Amino acid sequence: MLEPSISELTASELTASELTAPDELPASELPGSLHEAASSNQGHSISSTSPGVKAEVQIFLSTFLTIFLAEIGDKTQLAILLMSAESQSPWLVFLGAGLALIATSLCGVLLGKWLSTRVSPKVLDKSAGLLLLLISALLTWEFFQAN
Repeated sequence: MLEPSISELTASELTASELTAPDELPASELPGSLHEAASSNQGHSISSTSPGVKAEVQIFLSTFLTIFLAEIGDKTQLAILLMSAESQSPWLVFLGAGLALIATSLCGVLLGKWLSTRVSPKVLDKSAGLLLLLISALLTWEFFQAN
């Protein structure tokens, strides 16, 4: 019987030593999310560049839950609640609010995609952290100035 070529094998049929060159780390020694990404591709063709259906569902659910939980009770939801009560047209408010949130999400995704091609993830993480710290410091400063 003929041995299948490496392009016909799936990641689950290969061991970590078969997947790595001598100067590369095996998948089990990759740091955090890289190891998870490498192990989440089990059962999919090695030549595939897609993260796999399971990983894509994980990304979708993680994004949905993060945004959903972050938006509960925020000022946008309260504004939508008031607009819906005042307008007597809740479906039009829902449609307008939904389209606005989709548009702002699209801007965030496009900006993130653009930044990912120009800035390393490490610099992006540190910049976002510093920006959040700066915003926190400014809000704290304003709080103490008002009192």
